[in-house]
Amino acid sequence: MPLTAIALNCSLKKSSGEASSTDAMIAVLKEHLAKQDVELSETIRIADHNVPPGVTSDEGEGDDWPGIREKILSHDILVFGGPIWMGQIGSVAKRVLERMDSFTGETDDQGRMPSFGKVAIAAIVGNEDGAHWSSAQLFQSLNDTGWTIPAGAACYWVGEAMGSTDFMELEETPDAVTETAQMCAINAAHLAKLLTGDTYPGTKA
Repeated sequence: MPLTAIALNCSLKKSSGEASSTDAMIAVLKEHLAKQDVELSETIRIADHNVPPGVTSDEGEGDDWPGIREKILSHDILVFGGPIWMGQIGSVAKRVLERMDSFTGETDDQGRMPSFGKVAIAAIVGNEDGAHWSSAQLFQSLNDTGWTIPAGAACYWVGEAMGSTDFMELEETPDAVTETAQMCAINAAHLAKLLTGDTYPGTKA
C-alpha cells in the first residue's frame, strides 16, 4: 500500500491566495517524497482555519482542529512547516503543538498515542538565525506527543540576517537544500515503511 503524507503550513499569515516561503519549502520536500513513492496529498494552512488555544482535541463550537487532527492522523508522514520568528518557531506552530498535547491522554489499550507509528519531518524557513533552535523545539514536542523523528528530519533555509529575500523569491533551490530534502524524504519514507509493517508494540502487548 502506497505511503501518504500531509503538510501543515504554520505561517503567521492567512493565504489570501498567495503562496508563502513555507509553501515553497514544503514543495521541495513534496518533490523528493514523490521520488520515494510517497504522495503528499494536501497542505493545510493553519492560519486559514479557526484553531483556538487549548490542549484538548476539541475546544468546542467552531473549532476546526478536530477535522485537521483527523486528516493528519490518516496519513503516514507529517510535514510540519513553519517560519522562524524572533529566533524561534512561530506562534501558530506552537499552538498546533499545544493542541497535539491531548494525544498524551488518548492512548489505546497498549498505552500508544494516536500518533504512534506516524513519522514527522520539518520544513523551516526564515531570514534570521534560529533554524536549529526551531527544529529542536519542534522535534522535542512532536516526540513527546508520539511522533517518530527520522535521522536528518529537518529541511531548512535561513537567509541573510535582517535581509529582505525570502526563500520563495530564490531563482533556484540551493544545492544544500536539495540534498537535505532528498535525504530527509528518503529517511522519512524508509522509516514510515518500517512502522507501517511493524508498529510499536506498546506496554501491554
